[in-house]
Amino acid sequence: MSHPIVTTTEGAVRGRATEHAHVFLDIPYAAPPTGAARFAAPAPHASWPDVRDGTRPGPTAPQPHRDGFGALDMSVYFGPGWVRGDDYLTVNVWAPPRATRSPVMVFVHGGGFITGSTGSELYDGTSFARDGVVLVTLNYRLGIPGFLDLPGAPPNRGMLDVVAALRWVRRNIEAFGGDPGNVTLFGQSAGATIVGGVLAGSGASGLFHRAIVQSGSGLGAFSPEQAARVTAAAATALGVEPATADFARISDEDFVEVLRELGGLDLATSTRFDPLLGLSPFSLVLDRQPAEAVAAGAGAEVALMVGTNTEEGNLYLVPQGNLASSTEEDVLGVAARMHRDPAVLVERFRARHPGASAGELRSALVGEALFGAGSRRLAEAHAARAHTYEFAWRSSAVDGLLGAAHTVELPYVFDCLDLPALRGPRGLLGPAEPPAELAAQVHGAWVSFARSGDPGWPATRTHRFTGPYGGS
Repeated sequence: MSHPIVTTTEGAVRGRATEHAHVFLDIPYAAPPTGAARFAAPAPHASWPDVRDGTRPGPTAPQPHRDGFGALDMSVYFGPGWVRGDDYLTVNVWAPPRATRSPVMVFVHGGGFITGSTGSELYDGTSFARDGVVLVTLNYRLGIPGFLDLPGAPPNRGMLDVVAALRWVRRNIEAFGGDPGNVTLFGQSAGATIVGGVLAGSGASGLFHRAIVQSGSGLGAFSPEQAARVTAAAATALGVEPATADFARISDEDFVEVLRELGGLDLATSTRFDPLLGLSPFSLVLDRQPAEAVAAGAGAEVALMVGTNTEEGNLYLVPQGNLASSTEEDVLGVAARMHRDPAVLVERFRARHPGASAGELRSALVGEALFGAGSRRLAEAHAARAHTYEFAWRSSAVDGLLGAAHTVELPYVFDCLDLPALRGPRGLLGPAEPPAELAAQVHGAWVSFARSGDPGWPATRTHRFTGPYGGS
């Protein structure tokens, strides 16, 4: 096996060659975030004098270990968890072996702002390199170092890491055969919400040219008031003052351990509901939502694609057995987290879903709160009319009940249906044979959008991915 070598602005990196890709792993794009630097903006990485080994995975951001999701095995999504090591602000690159000015795609993983990494085998970029795209995946700070709003510290440090990775791409991607003038930023779930935040901000202007928001939300940011509640709770749990200097003395182990005490915080205020329904104590912290900033003109020059899955909320109910056990009280409870008059909202959803069970209504409400409303608002806000999609293929996992749940589109985007961890009754794709034709459609649309800004359907209608032969 040959070992290609690429020289970046910080030093040379040795990768490995496969049939379809030159693969380079664990390349730093910013300095290690240690000590007080965990609460600072990302800093440049020191250069290295010798050729760096880029053939093996590196460390990941501090995070709790997650794999099970009730009856569903989600280890393929969450990845290996916390792989210890300070130098984890890194990228992985998959490049076509003879790439020259190829389109570039930069992926931001999900995980509720507290888990996930480039270490997930789900994010292998071989299929993109095979189809002529240079794919970059990145790690960013998570949890308290990444998103806790602290006085004296820059907010949204995890998002600042993503911008720093884009700057690395601008400096270096041509050496891998990529075109720095044709970069698509895309992400899923929390990663998609971050993409929306980057689109709405000014710090990454000119660093990317297209964006894809997969099951994210343009309405998913916390207000400073909501974020302050999380900060106060974290400080109390850790026994310190809510100040950068005090938090800088706390170990990463303690930051990870305290996360369990931050779950389920009441973040509703007189003007805002909790956009994450209590599922995560972290999100972006912004004075106005990304969709509002985009409506005011931010990111208008960036081509945009936005979409959701038909049954997003099923992930949070089906594997735990809560779809069948849900009651009318449960439905009203979710609605109360979304609307001042929950009974009115429930009746509105009954009209949209005639004959739906209490569990199905509850799932629809969860999906709308977390992803649906915020995705529509972001798409509608984009002046150039975003391309929109709906992923409707139903997984046969969990006795056929999982359906078109949150995360189910990812194996189709990455065209990796053959991963063993995705198959079987506890795998994300279920025991039935998933349609390879659909993977070709979905993956092909992402690649086409990266090449030209055209995924294969006009921005005037929503494309619906339904099965082997698609549909609209």
